[in-house]
This record gives sequence, structure tokens and C-alpha cells, in this order.
Amino acid sequence: MDFSRWVFLILIFVSFSAIPIWSDSSLSSRELSEIPSKFLDFAKKPEVFDWIVGVRRRIHENPELGYEELETSKLIREELDNLGIRYKYPFATTGIVGFIGSGKPPFVAIRADMDALPMQEMVDWEHKSRNPGKMHACGHDAHVAMLLGAAKILQEHRNFLKGTVALVFQPAEEGGGGAKKMIDAGALENIEAIFGLHVNPNFPLGEVSSRPGPVLAGSGFFEAVISGRGGHAAIPQHSIDPILAASNVIVSLQHLVSREADPLDSQVVTVAKFQGGGAFNVIPDSVTIGGTFRAFSTESFLQLRQRIEEVIVGQAAVQRCNATVDFLTTDKPFFPPTVNDKNLHKHFLRVAGDMLGNDHVKSMEPLMGSEDFAFYQEVIPGYFYLLGMQDEANENPASVHSPYFKINEEALPYGSALQASLAIRYLLEAQPQVPSSSINDHDEL
Repeated sequence: MDFSRWVFLILIFVSFSAIPIWSDSSLSSRELSEIPSKFLDFAKKPEVFDWIVGVRRRIHENPELGYEELETSKLIREELDNLGIRYKYPFATTGIVGFIGSGKPPFVAIRADMDALPMQEMVDWEHKSRNPGKMHACGHDAHVAMLLGAAKILQEHRNFLKGTVALVFQPAEEGGGGAKKMIDAGALENIEAIFGLHVNPNFPLGEVSSRPGPVLAGSGFFEAVISGRGGHAAIPQHSIDPILAASNVIVSLQHLVSREADPLDSQVVTVAKFQGGGAFNVIPDSVTIGGTFRAFSTESFLQLRQRIEEVIVGQAAVQRCNATVDFLTTDKPFFPPTVNDKNLHKHFLRVAGDMLGNDHVKSMEPLMGSEDFAFYQEVIPGYFYLLGMQDEANENPASVHSPYFKINEEALPYGSALQASLAIRYLLEAQPQVPSSSINDHDEL
């Protein structure tokens, strides 16, 4: 075949390809801006979409709690093997970090959490949880499926990556502090920035929302045992009533927000647990209360923690009771505030705007919920955003952590493509100049 015919066939192939074939890694601004929409088209291909959905359904059928995600981790590793993606395992018991690209700096990461919640699923459908008392009621099954979808997209274009994308599959986000243990195990080695997302059932499909600075609150838990002296309810003068003491403690705790906190510095103290007594006519020896506290700055959070202990101990003493306070940090570590990097926010606006249109990229108000993605942001610049997945057929979607929570699977291509786009555009546009000799490359790449 002569040379001119070869050229003609190549031009035809390029013209009809869904994803552009880049001749080198030096792309024009127009070509860079086209990456997100091309990636979304790729993720919406029937064969790719069906694969992502199938992964999500397999994970949903087999929910596993924090640090128990053995089968979920195995599934992820099998899919990475099928895609030809190298990875390190284990991190923090079940965690995985995969690598796509040159294996050299710069490194950028995209993250998904893997764990389910201890609740019985009430949604009746073909792929309902098969594990009694366990359910993916927060969308982590979708997060994992979308990260694998992003991996598939990036692996198709690995030759054009300027650097390396790390795929962080993390256990135990639901109170177990899996992100911190991933960091302690070295999962962020060499990584310069990280992106994470969470599905939002109340936000329209095809829209995203976020903000620079504080986006989610820092959170902690507390449990207190207030001890008095039990006795018959008919002769209270012979007892020291811990129920009365606990009641005063709870009222006083509310004053920490209403009278001690700056009204412009949002904080929350909620007592959600009260256990004491088992009879109508017996004053118990002790009462146990517990709850959560939240704030948007580390300083406010630590101040709130200190005052919670002081109030509980002091108010119990007023009622002649003793009190001990446990902040449960062994099983439920403090989550710092989730604070988005301002430069990464600009990057997010560009990339998401190119994919969805600027009118579908919304600014969100800070939420008092918390995320252990914040641990990553304490170490490196990080960015967290919400992905809309509202189903028009469902006018009153169940919230996350509800046994009726449902995923709109039409959102899966959007999350896959946007995570992949944020990573590749970071490497192509915003990579810092780091001498290779100053970095210890990952040994398996």
C-alpha cells in the first residue's frame, strides 16, 4: 500500500474516534478543554457504562463494614488486573493504591471509600444487599465503581499522562478513620494533590457543587458516665440522682453553642444517647450519655472538646455526682474539617465547567457533615466535591444513611469522567517542576 493511502486511512480513523488520539503530550488549550467532554462520551458508551454499573451492583450486593472489605478489595484488585493497572496492596488492612502513567513525578491521586453501614436495606430490588444488617447506604459502592471507571478511562490514555495518577481505594470512612491509616501506611508517598467526591441524591443529575475553603465540619464523639447513688424513687433524699444531673448536663451543653461560640462560627453539640434506669420507681446508680460535636476550624473544634468535658464534670459535681468523659478516639478518631485548596478550586471550576457547562457547576454552602477525606488535606492539597444524582422519577429521594437510600446509576459516567479529567488535566496543566532525582519513585513502577 502506498504512503498516501496510509495517510488517508489514518485520517479516517482519527476523524471517527470517540476519543482524540493525541500525537504528543503538548496539547493546545482547545484540546485540553475538550478532554472532559470526550471522557464523558467514552464513559457513556454502552459497553463502558454497563461495566461500571455491573461493578457497582456486585459491590452493593456484598456490603462490608470498615476494615472488613475483603471481598470488595479482592474485586477491585481483579478489575485492576484485568485493566493491566499496577497497584500496591494492602494499605490499612484492605486498602489499595493503583498507578497509571509514567511511574514518575508528578503524582496526583483520586480517591474512593469502600465501606458500608451497619443497617438493613429496605429497598426491594434485584441487587439488594445479601448480607443481613449491612448496606451501602452512603454511596460508597458507587464511589468505588466510578474510581474504577476513571481508571479505565485513564488507562486507555496512559501514554499521554505527564506523570502518574494514583488510585486510592480506602477502607473505613464511616467513623473508622481509614484515611488516616492509609496515610500512616504510606499511601500518599510522592503525591502532590488529591481529589475526592460524594454522591448527592438531592442535587440534579449532571451538576456538581463545591467551594474553596471549609466545606465540611470537623467532628468528634463523646460518651460520659454520670454516677450517683441509686435508691427508691419514693425517697429521693436517700439517693444522689444521676438522671437529674445528666439532664442539667445536657441543657448546659447547649449553651456552649448559643452563648460561648461566635454566632458567625458555626458549631454543633448534639446529645443523641441517653441510657439509665430500667424501672419506673428506681433511681439508678448511673446514667450514660453520648453525642457528637462539630466545628469548621480546628481551633474551635478543640475549644469545644475542652468545654464539653469541663461542663459535664462540673455540672455533674453541682448535683453531687461524679462524671467520666471518653472521646472514643481509639474507635472513632476525630475528623478534622474538610478544607478545599483554593488553587485546586480554580482547577475544578475549569475542568467541571468544560465537561458540564459553567451553569451546572454550583457553589455550595458549608455542611455540618464530616468526611475523613480531611485527613488527606492535612498532609497535601486536596479537593472534595458533591456529584448530583437526583432521579427525576423520585420526587422525594431518601437521604444518605437511610435504609431506603438509592443510587441513580445514570450518575456513574459523570463521576468516572470528571475524576479522570481532574487528574489528567492536573498533570497536563498544573504540574510543578520537580527534579526526578529528588523523588523516591514507587518501586514497582
